[in-house]
Amino acid sequence: MFEWPARILFPPVCAGCRRHVSRPGVLCGECWPRLTFLEQPWCPVMGTPFSHDMGEGFLSGEAIGDPPPFERARAAVLYDGVACDMVRGLKYHDRTDLAPWMAGWMLRAGSELLCEADMIVPVPLHWRRFFRRKFNQSAELARAVARASGVRFEPSVVRRVRQTRQQVGLVRREREDNLRGAFRVEPEGALAIAGRRVLLVDDVYTTGATVRAVTLALKKGGAGAVDVLTFARVLPGGGDGDFQPDTTMLI
Repeated sequence: MFEWPARILFPPVCAGCRRHVSRPGVLCGECWPRLTFLEQPWCPVMGTPFSHDMGEGFLSGEAIGDPPPFERARAAVLYDGVACDMVRGLKYHDRTDLAPWMAGWMLRAGSELLCEADMIVPVPLHWRRFFRRKFNQSAELARAVARASGVRFEPSVVRRVRQTRQQVGLVRREREDNLRGAFRVEPEGALAIAGRRVLLVDDVYTTGATVRAVTLALKKGGAGAVDVLTFARVLPGGGDGDFQPDTTMLI
């Protein structure tokens, strides 16, 4: 009854560039080719794409050479092109309306993780940054993923207890130093996660320093296992879209 008036007053726009489109949550013809989905075959641990299927049990050089504290990581899209625009829109321009559509692609990429997850936990913001921004982009994505999947949403089990400087422009070691001691699970959070499998949600996986730090805090707090799901991923070797799939495979 109210659909047509609403479409006239609030016409649907492209999730990337905000041109008018036929229905909410879709990309226009110019933005769609600028979105690169991360597809199988991929490393079963890191979720980085392989050039071809090398069989069950083969891992990327990244997973072998620098094993993460989490069990598995998955991301929906390459952090490039329109994906960058969407992340920046959500994070810096209050485009919280994008979260449900971004979460839809995350559901596809993280289906195996969601089947086993006991709860979904977002990477937290420090309260000062939350006060300035008014929302946590990771929590918006996590809430949308939880709502669509039916997995319990637990936004408060881990806290950011130390304000850190922005990670943009820092190399991995600097990011790790910046985040050391920044996250903590409080006693009430420890009760919620004790022995549970946690799905940790963030907007972008860059070097992995943030999700590694939060994973360590969750495991120290008693989580049985942690998986990671992000909307976008910067792949090893660069995130400009001209990437080479990882073909360094070891049993």
